[in-house]
Amino acid sequence: MLYFSKWKIGLILSVILAGLVFAFPNVLSSSATDDLPEWLTPVNLGLDLQGGSHLLLEVETDAVIEEQLTNLVETVRARFREARIRYRDLGVEGGSVTVRVPEAEDRDEAGSILRDLEPDATTVDREEGRFIVSYTEEALTERRINAVTQSIEIVRRRVDETGTREASIQRQGEERIIVELPGIDNPERVKELIGRTAKLTFHMVDHDADVQDAMRGRVPPGSMLLDAQDETTTQGGQPIPYVVQRRVNVSGDRLTDAQPSFQNGQPVVSFRFDAAGARQFGNVTTDNVGRQLAIVLDNKVISAPRINEPIIGGSGVITGQFSVQEAQDLALLLRAGALPAPLTVLEERTVGPGLGADSIEAGALASLLGLALVVVFMVVAYGLFGVFANIALLANLTLLLGALSGLGATLTLPGIAGIVLTVGMAVDANVLIYERIREEIRNGRTVQNAIETGYRSAMVTILDSNVTTLVAAVLLFAFGSGPVKGFAVTLGIGIVTSMFTAIMVNRLMVVTYIRRTRPKTLPI
Repeated sequence: MLYFSKWKIGLILSVILAGLVFAFPNVLSSSATDDLPEWLTPVNLGLDLQGGSHLLLEVETDAVIEEQLTNLVETVRARFREARIRYRDLGVEGGSVTVRVPEAEDRDEAGSILRDLEPDATTVDREEGRFIVSYTEEALTERRINAVTQSIEIVRRRVDETGTREASIQRQGEERIIVELPGIDNPERVKELIGRTAKLTFHMVDHDADVQDAMRGRVPPGSMLLDAQDETTTQGGQPIPYVVQRRVNVSGDRLTDAQPSFQNGQPVVSFRFDAAGARQFGNVTTDNVGRQLAIVLDNKVISAPRINEPIIGGSGVITGQFSVQEAQDLALLLRAGALPAPLTVLEERTVGPGLGADSIEAGALASLLGLALVVVFMVVAYGLFGVFANIALLANLTLLLGALSGLGATLTLPGIAGIVLTVGMAVDANVLIYERIREEIRNGRTVQNAIETGYRSAMVTILDSNVTTLVAAVLLFAFGSGPVKGFAVTLGIGIVTSMFTAIMVNRLMVVTYIRRTRPKTLPI
């Protein structure tokens, strides 16, 4: 029967009203949108429309493997010392950890210890007194994949912390990341923040080591020689180095917050650990009162304060010769987290806004021209029912624009192509329905019966054609990148909104017309 319940009518009107609300900011000037709530914003424009910067980064995954092997060396050293196993020539060689155990009676125990280090990731080859510990290919592949995935997440957090909106960050190939920053003409600061590893660790200073001997190359086992980051603390124009223990007492991964602040009128960075980090930090400061604790950032000592008393609260302050901007950037980096591997900028491009303006103008012209032709065709072909279809088409475009704004999607040049395609596809359902109604009228059915049969019979075809296209759009979004995703977003949203407007909105207008006028013949 030609009938719409009140709740269906309310649902249709509510959806259209929501679309109007979310689409409304797109007709305002940029200054007028500043006063709107955060959830009510215009459609984000992509790099190809707004202009900005494009960066292609490569994750140096070999550094991750090298760091894993270095950590493995220190673990082997500690385990052998606990077991009182004498060893020689412990180090990294050819992508593996090698160690020689001279005493035959210690070799079985040494082999057992090495096999238990990481049972799922290491293999141990024994050649008389020499052991070779290496990662399996599966373990290496997994670590490289994890490094790239984690790098993408860290880069995204850092970009978001800078306040850059509509940034696109995605993976390309196995070890590369594409970063697009719309509206950023000078990306130097963002590039510097993205590229810094920002690995923060806390080490005890090795007071038993002689710095001069270490500078000559005689660094004690289990320690390392690091330069000071602060260039003002120099001796004879050279940075003062520190000999610190390799063992990481507390990792920066345990930080939950970092904020720039001031102490004695100087910019500093205050930090806070999580529960486990606070416990570790408290134990270290309790057990080492009177000794220096080196705060190391990217293999440089920021500061090495002396521990005067245990620090139990799980918070502290990083001091140094910081400017206000440097303190803000360091706090940002620590909040976002450390990169698992260094990033190399392979390509950098700046896209001018003129290209975006031309693209927007051409896309708008194509959309308006396509819309006008579709409107004229529907009116000429179907008369009053064509007008209903055109009103539904305008509602469809409003819902599409509102959905893009509400979801925070980014509109790209291929996205505009998806909108133009949606305009052409949106009336397909109405054409199928109207032609079926005409056929039923020719077969002698009454007006109401022909309309009811036309909508019901065409529904299967409409659902089949739109659902298959929607599946294609989802696959394009899932497996595509860059421009392909932009096209898939507008195409997918356009299919959903066009089905709603063609089936629900258009039918509501037709049913309302029939119930009010009760025509003997249809103007179609």
